[in-house]
Amino acid sequence: MSAKKPALLIKLGGAALQNPALITSLSRDLSALVGNGIRPVIVHGGGPSINEELTARGISWEFIDGQRVTTPAMIDVIEMVLCGKVNRRIVRELNIAGLPAVGLSGTDVRMLQCRKASEKLGQVGSVEYVDTRAILAVWEAGLIPVIAPLGCDAIGSQAFNVNADWAACRIAEALSVERLLFFTDQDGILGRDGKLIPQIDRSGLESLISEQVVRGGMLAKTQTVVHAPNHGIGKVSIMSASAPHALLKYETGTHCYA
Repeated sequence: MSAKKPALLIKLGGAALQNPALITSLSRDLSALVGNGIRPVIVHGGGPSINEELTARGISWEFIDGQRVTTPAMIDVIEMVLCGKVNRRIVRELNIAGLPAVGLSGTDVRMLQCRKASEKLGQVGSVEYVDTRAILAVWEAGLIPVIAPLGCDAIGSQAFNVNADWAACRIAEALSVERLLFFTDQDGILGRDGKLIPQIDRSGLESLISEQVVRGGMLAKTQTVVHAPNHGIGKVSIMSASAPHALLKYETGTHCYA
């Protein structure tokens, strides 16, 4: 990999971000990681915060296969929450920890160019192209990019809600990162017996999907992990963000290889 490309992409799950103390702890751990010469790219979710705002506005929602059905009435709310509330909070905490972070959206310079994923999901985008110029410009300036998972069409006229796991996966693919790390509210992928699977390959993941062992939000995450190892990403890990100093111990959780 080029020395001018980041080796690590961290995806912070929305549920994990609900705890302010946890964001503070992760920011401090990230500071130690950066001190050891590892400077990442960060992609974040924000589902619970979106739920709160939609509820406050009297807007109902549903999920299909772990992805939020998104109506035109929702997209402005989703963009406001992800790019305003959630992204700003992460950037602020990183800055407090002494890390020079910059917030970005997947709509900036048409970074995440999408087509509509399906009619039933509404304004949910499937990423077809990632323009890495803004990410690398920020990263090469010595800053940490923090990216909200929004996308747009090829000309930038329509915004799309993008599943954060898929946004992280496709950005990691475009950057050819060595490691993709998913921080979530679970310890990793659980097997048929409900116990953590420490290590699994692509065929094992496909079996868990076909047998409906993984479902909901973990289904979308597992699908991205199936995609990742054979698309230029060296190693993928899924782990709980609430474990003490989780970021410094990312050899725990579930590891997935090609």
